[in-house]
Amino acid sequence: MIDSLVRETSEELHHVLTAPNAFRSVIILLFSIAISYWLSHFVAKFIVRLARLISFHADRATNEAKVNQLRRLETHLSVAIAVIRAAIVGIVAFYVWQMISPVASLSTAAIGASAFFIVIASGTIGMILRDVTAGATMIIERWFNIGDFVRVEPFIDVSGVVERMTLRSTKLRSMNGEVVWLHNQYIQGAKVTPNGLRTIAVDVFTNNEEVGKSIIEKAITTVPIGPMTAVEKVKIIRTEQWGEGIWLYTILGQTPPGREWIMENYFVSSLTDLDAKRRGAKVLVRKPLVRYADPAAEKSFRRAVRAKRG
Repeated sequence: MIDSLVRETSEELHHVLTAPNAFRSVIILLFSIAISYWLSHFVAKFIVRLARLISFHADRATNEAKVNQLRRLETHLSVAIAVIRAAIVGIVAFYVWQMISPVASLSTAAIGASAFFIVIASGTIGMILRDVTAGATMIIERWFNIGDFVRVEPFIDVSGVVERMTLRSTKLRSMNGEVVWLHNQYIQGAKVTPNGLRTIAVDVFTNNEEVGKSIIEKAITTVPIGPMTAVEKVKIIRTEQWGEGIWLYTILGQTPPGREWIMENYFVSSLTDLDAKRRGAKVLVRKPLVRYADPAAEKSFRRAVRAKRG
């Protein structure tokens, strides 16, 4: 009796796996999808290498228009990875199903597949479509590119450099090294820092031209230089006599977002400490004035501000 049961089970299993039927078709379909997904991984790796090559050239380009063009291309390649992989899997699944689905059980399989699709779609497809719609809008309107530093609204503490962007999600690298993943549908706005830099000016008022300049130059030598501090040497961009016996020095420095304190606090403290430690009367006649000095912002506000004259 056991032998008969084993024989019947074996014959039934052999029939299921070899004869045309809905179950066999679904198994072949799933196996084909898995293989096509695995093969699409190699296509994605090639695109990633191409994107890294473009990123290499973008980081070394000196022309701003060229940098923006390369970063935009890198962004499009990042999006293309997911689109191409989905297209490969979808095309393979469609043609495999066309070849293997049995005509006799096509309606039954279609009903089962439709029920399965409705259950899955109700929980996943709607969310994915919202992500894709938001991602496509951001890409078309060019909200930001890979390599840009952004602050994401409505999240107060979410900011970083865009490392990857797809139609569904965006990956950021924060200043402390954390990786942040965001669904595109939750990005309501983005504050993009031009060139990833904050330009800060410090206006220093002194009552002695030579001594004041000496103190400023000593303070400049204490400012650390690097990609996460002051990106280049702080410099004096303006020297002007500001009234009788008072000289104005304007010092310019550029830092990454979040490191403005290097100019606002550290540099200003260095000035006041050096002035206090020197012998004789103080040279700084008032507290240094710190302000943002972004050229593009100044140009825009020059058009917006309408001061009354007369």
